[in-house]
Amino acid sequence: MKKLILASGSPRRQELLKQMGLCFEVMVNPVDETVLPGMPPTEAVAELAYRKAMAVAARLNEGIVIGADTVVVHCGDILGKPSGIADAINTLKSLSGTDHLVITGFSIVDCATGRLSKASETTRVFFRRLSDVQIEAYVRTGEPMDKAGSYGIQGLGAVLVKKIEGCYFNVVGLPLSSLAAQLRQFGVEMLK
Repeated sequence: MKKLILASGSPRRQELLKQMGLCFEVMVNPVDETVLPGMPPTEAVAELAYRKAMAVAARLNEGIVIGADTVVVHCGDILGKPSGIADAINTLKSLSGTDHLVITGFSIVDCATGRLSKASETTRVFFRRLSDVQIEAYVRTGEPMDKAGSYGIQGLGAVLVKKIEGCYFNVVGLPLSSLAAQLRQFGVEMLK
């Protein structure tokens, strides 16, 4: 199998690739995460994933590099990681009783050939109506502090979610089925 490199320091993405049974290395190069004003979120995350993958691929002669980026979009606004406790509380209050989109862009680069794939996937997440007490208790756990949208569906944040439409793993950080299909095009097979 070709050498696989994840261009992300995200522990969640690393766990997801391990869940797929893949052996990989982690290499991260900082990139400019500025996107053009008005760029649709699906294009923005695909572009950021591409930049992350290319920043690592540029240093290598061989291997398959995977870059990824995830955003939460609510009422047309991209919600990043919270800047602090008050920001996390306000974000969760805005998501309470509503739905939002989680969009993950991913890019795959073959370092030997320069072959490239860019894609994104969207999942709609519906939150239960949450009380201020529930929101504050969740934020006190510290779980939301390093997550876009101020929650982690794979942890205690699961109790905030009423239902989803789409790929659960996309909300965690990588749409596994779509990623596997794309990796097959690069000669990386999970099920042989």
